[in-house]
Amino acid sequence: MISERTVLAAVERGILTSEQAARLRSLDAELAPAAIAAAPQDDERLRFISGFGDIFVTLGLALFLGALAYFARVLGAAGMAGVLVLASWLLAEFFTRRQRMALPSIVLLVVFCVSVFVALANALAGTDELVVVRNLVSGGGHPVAVALAGLVTVGAAALHYWRFRVPITPAAGAAALVATALGVTGALVPGVLSVALNPLLVACGLAVFALAMRFDLSDPARETRRTDIAFWLHLLAAPLIVHPLLSGFAADVRSGGTGAAWPILGTFVVLGLIAVLIDRRALLVSGLIYAGIAFGSLIRDAGLSGTTTPLTVLALGAFVLLLSAAWHPLRRAILSVLPSGLARRLPHPSVASPS
Repeated sequence: MISERTVLAAVERGILTSEQAARLRSLDAELAPAAIAAAPQDDERLRFISGFGDIFVTLGLALFLGALAYFARVLGAAGMAGVLVLASWLLAEFFTRRQRMALPSIVLLVVFCVSVFVALANALAGTDELVVVRNLVSGGGHPVAVALAGLVTVGAAALHYWRFRVPITPAAGAAALVATALGVTGALVPGVLSVALNPLLVACGLAVFALAMRFDLSDPARETRRTDIAFWLHLLAAPLIVHPLLSGFAADVRSGGTGAAWPILGTFVVLGLIAVLIDRRALLVSGLIYAGIAFGSLIRDAGLSGTTTPLTVLALGAFVLLLSAAWHPLRRAILSVLPSGLARRLPHPSVASPS
């Protein structure tokens, strides 16, 4: 029997078209037993783990790279990061390029890109203290060093993708571009990040979201590597959009202003509709903690302060379960009212027509 992995590989290599793959799956479902044909499938199939070996190797990588960083710390922050850059690349040559292990490849890519950024930022700033983007918010830090390090990290990520083809790499490059944008802004307009950080982060998040949608719209059936790339880009865009939008309201709620709970819940509902529309759950996951803060505020306002935490968890859990159960009917209802041309371009457009 031909596996789903083989079908996906055939589509990526041009042996089958997306339409032919869909027809092949339909035929397989028609010929399979009814119980198997009716089995639900995940809309966001991801290649995280190909087997328990992935977890075992990832544990080994964490131990090895952690110990390596400990011994390399005598070289300073830049030297330590440089050692991790070299080690993560060499390890990727075996575990990513030859073994094609999913989870270790993700870990090695993250270590590589973060280490490139830290090594360059510290070397350019001439300091052994870890240079992070957060330092720019107070008007300090080294904005030029951060901007240049971010730009070079984008190039390093592109080189890594050319060599290893790990789907998370474009998201890592996008994160480096965000750091570059913040560094350039901090260098050109000193002090602006302390007053306009949230709008800048939202703008960056929307740009990453637009890039993610470009990958999503190019593969509506989610059969190629582009859907994995889109997932990671959505995972990066979600906190960049949600946190700046809702953190101010959350601060008001924590200080006792229960009126701010409704804007949080209203924003959360809008984000939920967008998530259902594009068939991606990252926006909802990023907003869950803020929805919990809002629910907790309303529960306390109702005089149930003694059970605030369990009731909040209960409400969030019920919401997630109900939304999961109603996900496809809700998508079908939303897509049915959209123009047919737009609905056909969105991910999994087949849900628009009743089965």
